[in-house]
Amino acid sequence: QLQLVESGGGTVHVGESLNVSCEASGSGFEYYAISWFRQSPGREREGISSISDGGLTYYKASVKGRFTISRDNAKNTVYLHMTSLQPNDTGVYYCAAGTMPSLLYSGMDRWGKGTLVIVSA
Repeated sequence: QLQLVESGGGTVHVGESLNVSCEASGSGFEYYAISWFRQSPGREREGISSISDGGLTYYKASVKGRFTISRDNAKNTVYLHMTSLQPNDTGVYYCAAGTMPSLLYSGMDRWGKGTLVIVSA
């Protein structure tokens, strides 16, 4: 099955932008929905965005209009472009694959190990 690896995390200042990537290996990427989650220590992992195999996109209300999810099936990669970053966007960002687009943890089948994003004032 799929293996997922996130990259692109780092430390940015409030108001800046960052692009994180999720690259898949294995077969079937183009048939999966891919979702982004984030988690801070002691907090619940929350779904923030998802994209279907056909390119339909979904966003948590707090990031809608600031974040953009996209996919490039030729590169087996999903991107999350984040703008106007705020301190509460800080966390480990995970990508996950599922049969349907979802912002629910239980809907995901495969997970990456995460990439850390820190938004500093």
